[in-house]
Amino acid sequence: MTDRFAHHLKLDEVRDGQRLDLVADEAERRSIAERLDLAAIDRLEAHVTLSRTGPAIRAEGRLVAAIEQRCVVTNEPVTAHVDEPFALLFMAPPDTARADEEIKLGESDCDVVFYEGGAIDLGSAVADTLALSIDPYPRSAGADAALKEAGVLAEEQAGPFAALAALKKGDAA
Repeated sequence: MTDRFAHHLKLDEVRDGQRLDLVADEAERRSIAERLDLAAIDRLEAHVTLSRTGPAIRAEGRLVAAIEQRCVVTNEPVTAHVDEPFALLFMAPPDTARADEEIKLGESDCDVVFYEGGAIDLGSAVADTLALSIDPYPRSAGADAALKEAGVLAEEQAGPFAALAALKKGDAA
């Protein structure tokens, strides 16, 4: 599924050192929130500097967002602020003609975005970066109390070390 925060940049128009400020409007934020299963996105901005080496384009900058998620325990709203630096490398996909050849990826290759055609989509890459920056299991202030009331043990009570501590005290049979 794509969102409306698409900012296509033609490769032949990207200048080395070019600066961009992407600010999502209300419809774009709503579209991204729906795609990422967020209750709301109140703010989404990316401040980016582009550089290029041949056909590869590097986008470095800062992502700033104000989001609202739902607590995984109580379903109450949980607000969060994202302020993350990012670095993305847009490049043409590797040649797949030699399918038997192994492609090795390093840690720095995790932020590679492959493009096809004569443009990159910086907006969608920023939205994907937001998805990787949010807490996958947000909890509200009342989550621990709700879990306790439901009889769910805390990790320190249910883990293997809790059982060892109980044996040491002589509490376990």
